[in-house]
Amino acid sequence: MNFDLSAEHQAFAESVSRFAKDHLAPAALARAHAATYPWETAALLARQGLLGITLPEADGGQGGSLMHAVLAIEQVALVCPRSADIVQAGNFGALRTFAEYASAEQKARFLPDLLAGRTLMALAMTEPDAGSAATDLKTSARPDGEHYVINGAKLFSTHSPEAALFLVYLRFGPGVAGIGSILVERGAPGFGIGPPSGFMNGEQWSPLYFDNCRVPRANLLLGAGGFKRQIAGFNIERLGNAARALALGRHAFNLAREHALTRQQFGRELCQFQGLQWKFVDMAMKLAQAQLLLYRAALEGEHGLPSAQGSAMAKLACNLAGWEVANEAMQVMGGTGFCQASLVEYCVRRTRGWMIAGGSIEMLKNRIAEGIFARAFPQRAARP
Repeated sequence: MNFDLSAEHQAFAESVSRFAKDHLAPAALARAHAATYPWETAALLARQGLLGITLPEADGGQGGSLMHAVLAIEQVALVCPRSADIVQAGNFGALRTFAEYASAEQKARFLPDLLAGRTLMALAMTEPDAGSAATDLKTSARPDGEHYVINGAKLFSTHSPEAALFLVYLRFGPGVAGIGSILVERGAPGFGIGPPSGFMNGEQWSPLYFDNCRVPRANLLLGAGGFKRQIAGFNIERLGNAARALALGRHAFNLAREHALTRQQFGRELCQFQGLQWKFVDMAMKLAQAQLLLYRAALEGEHGLPSAQGSAMAKLACNLAGWEVANEAMQVMGGTGFCQASLVEYCVRRTRGWMIAGGSIEMLKNRIAEGIFARAFPQRAARP
């Protein structure tokens, strides 16, 4: 079995790497600590064709594969970790689910600005009482003439302070069969966006409130019965999460390696100490192992959607490897890595959050176990 990238994939990765080094490297540190979304960088990445990579050309995309999108995140993150978030938002997450199921009219209305880096789409799934138990959500929609009326609230929606469009998971009726999704535009009547709060990793989110929010029927994405299809699209989001986690772990690894080659203590370079050599061996193995699972899942979904099992295994491996390697890299670099003058501490904070977002590592293990035993293991308490 050949584990090398194809010649075409390798050429694509090299071209993205050259672009990133030429255009993203100079302001990488400042970009990481900026409080606002880097709109100018988003427009630059769009002009380079790094948004909508997997979308058909007819929809304004590049007609590429899932592997191309994963490679783009990796190569950008190795130079500018913050810019990898833009690649994620323009290829995975809410946008990819939208592109999979949206009508031609919806695509024509929203994709041009999204793929040009002018607007953002946010996913609104988590609620006060529905996190990992996503099917417990209470936000509801009922038909009213040519509109749907939405009531409820959402938490922890990444990009919510800046987003112009929200893909909202909600309930049309009871049970899993009653769950679907609607597109809600910023400024919709009855739609409130609360003040931003900060995550540990520096990102911000705003609570979302729906108080008899009126949305045109034309904004329906998937009606009742759409939950399973939405989650299938969510498997791609997990690969974007995994690719960023792994790439930021490798970014920190590269910085720590350079530090160990140049920093001297006790009259020797750090790389000459066996204890540190073993740390780097462990880090390199974790990165290599996780990358194989990531690439396997990406190739599995090369021209469609990856499997739940493959994406869960890739996300779990990459989340753990990214966090553990970034954290160890910071330890190797000591005060230099702990300081905000280095991107290592940024990588540590970012990778830590991805073990929670998009499916916690514990829930991923549950999902993988179900695949191993070919049966479901319900977590919900039995009703008396």
